[in-house]
Amino acid sequence: MTNDRSGSPAPVVWLLTDKKPGHRNQLKGLGNRLRVLAGASVLEVDATETPVPLWRALLGIPPAMDQTLGAPSLIVAAGSSTHRLLLSLRRRRKTRTVVLMKPGFPLGWVDAAIIPGHDEVAPARYILTTEGVMNAITPLARITDKPEGLILIGGPSPHFDWDDDVVLGQVSQLMGLYPGWRWTISGSRRTPETLLTQLEDLAGPKVTVVDPERTHASWLPHQLAASRAVWVTPDSGSMACEAATSGVPTGLFELAPKSNSRVARGMASLVEKGYVARWSDHASVMAGKLAGAHHLWEADRAARWLIEHFLKGGKR
Repeated sequence: MTNDRSGSPAPVVWLLTDKKPGHRNQLKGLGNRLRVLAGASVLEVDATETPVPLWRALLGIPPAMDQTLGAPSLIVAAGSSTHRLLLSLRRRRKTRTVVLMKPGFPLGWVDAAIIPGHDEVAPARYILTTEGVMNAITPLARITDKPEGLILIGGPSPHFDWDDDVVLGQVSQLMGLYPGWRWTISGSRRTPETLLTQLEDLAGPKVTVVDPERTHASWLPHQLAASRAVWVTPDSGSMACEAATSGVPTGLFELAPKSNSRVARGMASLVEKGYVARWSDHASVMAGKLAGAHHLWEADRAARWLIEHFLKGGKR
């Protein structure tokens, strides 16, 4: 085990994953920052390969684990199917347990929780509330000067009233207002086939339409690095947070929020705090002049919080 700069053994961090891309993205972002800031040895543990009976989870009795993983200082879990393994490990000596997102078990069963503000959990000393969802994007040192725009399209969701015509109309209007720009457009797994076909019809010398099935894990970071402005449909909360974290000016297309949607309220909070802009403020996005004075980098903030509370001898 390597040592950190103080000469103390470097902390070992286990990231319990269910292999789902969104959950792995959160864990990766947090793990990267713990590695950089604390010199942590970060290991991904596939919880689906270690089934845990309910009784072990309830009693905090761990299953047999691979001894080569080392003794963890911190165990972080993302995804409900990781929770039984997390809870079974909670009584390990000198180990702190952390859950990402609001779990289905009492929060007092783990040492800490990192939860998006839209989940509306009551404040507590061992809970860190984040703006949106953590991700693995690192803020860019410099935004390109080239007039390159990125458009990210989601699809029907429980949080916004989806309308193909409204989305297509705003995309077309944006390109009409800024004819000197080059545009890259990508749908997602949720984008209706009819809309994907209509978007493909926009392809031309200044418009590239990307097949969402052919993008790879590093596609979005590379596209953000090449963009001067990003536009995202508001149902795509994770993509909006990734774009905002990159530091590239980010705007949201306009869709009507569904009543009592916590996710829609979370997106509104990002707008109110100046991390992203509304469709009506498109001129500010395209000019690179968002109102926010602060940058969004929640993986970094969460890592620093965990280091302060649990990797420096702190206890809740």
